[in-house]
Amino acid sequence: MKQISTAILGATGYTGSELIRLISSHPQLNIVHLGAHSQAGKPAGEVLPGLGDELANMPLLASDAAFADDVELVFTALPHGAAANSVKKALDAGCRVVDLSADFRHQSASTYSEAYGQVHPFPELLNEAVFGLSEYARARISKTRLVANPGCYPTCTLLPLLPLLKAGVIDTSHIIADAKSGTSGAGRSAKTDLLYCEVNEGVRAYGLPRHRHAWEMEEWGKAFSGSSLTVQFVPHILPMTRGMLVTLHLSGENPESWHDLLTTAYANEPFVRVLAKDVMPSSKGVNGSNRCDIGMSVTGKNSAVVVACIDNLIKGAAGQAVQNANIMLGFDETLGLSLQAMWP
Repeated sequence: MKQISTAILGATGYTGSELIRLISSHPQLNIVHLGAHSQAGKPAGEVLPGLGDELANMPLLASDAAFADDVELVFTALPHGAAANSVKKALDAGCRVVDLSADFRHQSASTYSEAYGQVHPFPELLNEAVFGLSEYARARISKTRLVANPGCYPTCTLLPLLPLLKAGVIDTSHIIADAKSGTSGAGRSAKTDLLYCEVNEGVRAYGLPRHRHAWEMEEWGKAFSGSSLTVQFVPHILPMTRGMLVTLHLSGENPESWHDLLTTAYANEPFVRVLAKDVMPSSKGVNGSNRCDIGMSVTGKNSAVVVACIDNLIKGAAGQAVQNANIMLGFDETLGLSLQAMWP
């Protein structure tokens, strides 16, 4: 069985750490390069206490360090703005890339600039990059050298929303997405508002008046469904490490039929599970897995609530990245990924 030599840039963040954990048990991916610029020179285990065996002794290299000639696959788990140069370098070296930043998620440089407030350094690559919502982009992912891994909030919002958009049954002018996430979604960098005393025993909204992921939801909701939409998106941070829950407040035609639409859409999808009517998912029920669980309840003649849960670090980041790499390389897309959650 061929082993694909793999590099991870941004290896010491929470997403990078999850990439290491998942890829270390993948039967066809072999980690040979760990990049972490600010921690360069240290053994990986000194910065990531969860590592065991030989990976703990692997040296961390600068993010701009050259790859060995045999590296074929690169995961970039760097902040937006910082990732683009590393992606370009990896592509120029002949590697395939799964980028977990936001740098290649948009179809135009103007949309990227509007959402992130900066000029894109390589706009010519935006047309080449494939937005890797795995369940909706398999054919394109299998043919590309650059996958833009979706954000965690857009993943958790679009998976329950797209079957209803495609069926044309909901009012697309007023979609409310009320979202909650654990603090790991904000990254590992030191931030005052993420100190224990700041987040413990509290909940707060952030990113208003318009969070940058709203552009991503609307752009790709339209691209995959053909319907223009407006999403009123408000994220909240919860005092927990990981997990994400998105509640969609929707109105439209015949909501009694929506559960069947969702069930049919995902009947053959390994990582999306539609629960029985009126059964709601929980973030705890998917933590550690690459699953998205979806539940819905009809709330009126023309309204319903649809709830989706993912692990923000797995299906919302590292897990979906591995799923996309599997598709890109022609492997079974479930390789190295679990349907089972960490419970309790």
